[in-house]
Amino acid sequence: MRNIKLVTGNLREQLTGLLNEASSIYILTSFIMKSGVSLLAPFLKKAVNRGAEVKICTGDYLFVTQPEALERLIEIDSRIEIQLYRSNGRSFHPKAYLFQNTDGDGSFIVGSSNLSNSALTSGVEWSLIINNEVAQEVYLEALDAFSKTFHHEQTITINQETLKDYRTEYEKYHERHPNLLLQWTKSEEEVLTLPTVSGQPEIIREPPVLYRQLTPRPAQQEALEMLSTTLEEGYSKAMVVMATGLGKTYLAGFFARKFKRILFIAHREEILGQAKNSFRNIMPERSMGLYYGRDKEGDADCVFASIYSLGINRHLARFEPGEFDLIIVDEFHHAAAGSYQKVIDFFKPKFLLGITATPDRMDGKDVYAICDGNVAYQLHFIEAIEKKWLAPFHYYGIYDDTDFSQITWLGTRYDEEELALVQLRDDMADKVLKAWKSYKQSRTIAFCSSIRQANFLSEYFNRQGYQTVSLNSKTVGITRGEAIKRLDEGALDMIFTVDLFNEGVDIPSVDTLLFVRPTESLTVFTQQVGRGLRLFAGKDHCVIIDLIGNYRNADIKLQLFNTEPGKEKNGKKASIPAVPPGCELNIELAAVNLLNELNRKRQPKKDKLFWDYIELKKELGRRPTYLELHLHGRSNSREYRQEFKSYPGFLYWADELTEKEKNAFLENETWLVEVESTGMAKSYKMVVLNFMLSKGLDNWLVPVTPNEVAPYFHRYMTEKEYRKRIDFSDKASKQLWQYDEQKVSKLIANMPMTKWSGSSKGLTAFNQGVFSIKIQLPINHNEIVFEWTRQICEYRLHEHFERKDENLKLLVH
Repeated sequence: MRNIKLVTGNLREQLTGLLNEASSIYILTSFIMKSGVSLLAPFLKKAVNRGAEVKICTGDYLFVTQPEALERLIEIDSRIEIQLYRSNGRSFHPKAYLFQNTDGDGSFIVGSSNLSNSALTSGVEWSLIINNEVAQEVYLEALDAFSKTFHHEQTITINQETLKDYRTEYEKYHERHPNLLLQWTKSEEEVLTLPTVSGQPEIIREPPVLYRQLTPRPAQQEALEMLSTTLEEGYSKAMVVMATGLGKTYLAGFFARKFKRILFIAHREEILGQAKNSFRNIMPERSMGLYYGRDKEGDADCVFASIYSLGINRHLARFEPGEFDLIIVDEFHHAAAGSYQKVIDFFKPKFLLGITATPDRMDGKDVYAICDGNVAYQLHFIEAIEKKWLAPFHYYGIYDDTDFSQITWLGTRYDEEELALVQLRDDMADKVLKAWKSYKQSRTIAFCSSIRQANFLSEYFNRQGYQTVSLNSKTVGITRGEAIKRLDEGALDMIFTVDLFNEGVDIPSVDTLLFVRPTESLTVFTQQVGRGLRLFAGKDHCVIIDLIGNYRNADIKLQLFNTEPGKEKNGKKASIPAVPPGCELNIELAAVNLLNELNRKRQPKKDKLFWDYIELKKELGRRPTYLELHLHGRSNSREYRQEFKSYPGFLYWADELTEKEKNAFLENETWLVEVESTGMAKSYKMVVLNFMLSKGLDNWLVPVTPNEVAPYFHRYMTEKEYRKRIDFSDKASKQLWQYDEQKVSKLIANMPMTKWSGSSKGLTAFNQGVFSIKIQLPINHNEIVFEWTRQICEYRLHEHFERKDENLKLLVH
């Protein structure tokens, strides 16, 4: 083909030819119609079958994308990755198709064609097809831009569960706007002209801030000592949880001096630029290279790479799995996401270090498995304040009489249009202004719900004589770097923003935080609070001004400041927590009454467990396993056991089982509850059960002897360092680190087999040297009960070692 080609009609022929040859296919369109998917489905299926990587991203702007189109895409092949960009009313209309062949050749198409029949065949469309050999730099830039959009925090993965929600939103939208749907039906999907947005989000590379001496600060020194112990114990993975403002990046740099080649992975380019500067300050003799966007400096001693670039197969293939001695993953609470997991699974470093201020869902469980159960160091910002390593806070809770119960909740956020109706009012802006004037200090960051609210409040404050800016991806007239500089110098009173300062950008001099948004995510709230707690000359404390209404999590978020998180009064957590010395919690009486009322009306536990389960089911696109519920669920998995006796018991209550599964559960509930609840001072019972399950569906109920189990048991207990340390290092078992079949068999007979037989009320037996499970399963129930038993066993082993490891760490500290 020619190097650059203009196509003014029937793009389908060009697309299908490229689809037949490509090893990587990336499609980004503002909307997708079922007719367009049907047109390309056979070619996409063939591509996936020959091993091609296929990623498709579309948007929900004006709800033009048909649910039927997304469903058809899902049906083609589960290996096709599909993301939906949640536009929140912001125009979204890119049209790009990128192709890469195994030999490095390829093409990309940009133009006016969305993924619909008419756009690809009979419509009046203009597209440029460009061979990437003649525009390699532009192609790589387009590839990088696609990756950022595909993995953007506003995208959601499309699966059968999330599709149900989109279908509901789609139908509601078109009930309110029936003419739009009629227009599409009547014109057979002719191209809708959508407004464009100019400009790209600015990349800020802040100048490095050098400490007076490049030696670890106290928190960093503590963490380094724990990491050194981790290395000495033979671990190859660990996580450090350290509050914002304590220097996680410098900690990583100090630790990296022990290794030759380092890969630092993050999801924001600002973080990568700052990390590169920090590492250079610590190790000026090493070469430093960036790997994102146009920068592809992959041969440096220290490589700072965007997860979005590494998520592309051609970029990942640029490296060897064992190329790096140390891999550092910043903001490790993102690491359970598929993009990170793919990269983590690819590389085989000598050591993997995850660093984060806020483990996802506030407890870090979801990354436990990724770091082999080893949280080397953990310091919450409350502890850091108590140690005087972060500034104390003075919190002011201002009552907001907005009735959020009347605003539609969309699963993870409030409906933006409905929220704007109550937020964008002069009387509300005046209330915010008065609260701010009453308690503010010198430099403020205000966190808003939307760009429109940020713009509205900034304009209102400016009319009252204050110097403020609304800083977001659509801001013109001032760059982010200029706004930060002006705020730091005192030329600005306040920056209104949505989420630009959640991660990666710090302004130590900020001494006031203003929250004029409902708290939808405790993780985000934690990150935003951390923006004001850095120590700074002349800053005695940080003022936090927070509007409190009857929105979700209003009563829970204050527990973030609690110095006694486990303490309850009359079986309930207090609405107003105890705070560290030097900190203050000042809450208006009306807000206190509201918090107490919300606390009294907390969602019943069973309902909360159900909705947290449903949220996870949507994320995964299927029913989660028991271990997945534990690792990724918002509720503590132990609560499911407490309320329902077993995970299958919860599924039965929640009506999540088929008729066949319901019958299997009812007939075998006693056995499942026994596996769930049998005492486990050590892991031994579940290790024996795990061995029996490993024999497969047809043989798992065949009785076993201690001699049969011994090799598996010994290997399981000794192959992971933390298993040895937790359950196999007392005086008796330590003697068995070197395998001795007779002694191991004797241990198994005396401990798990005899003990379980004695406590199981006849469900297990150990007679004449043979251990057996005494349940009778009809053939049609065997597979179901086997799978549930396997899931409970897997969960209990994981949860046992995790809990014991936490207990050991508490004793150490």
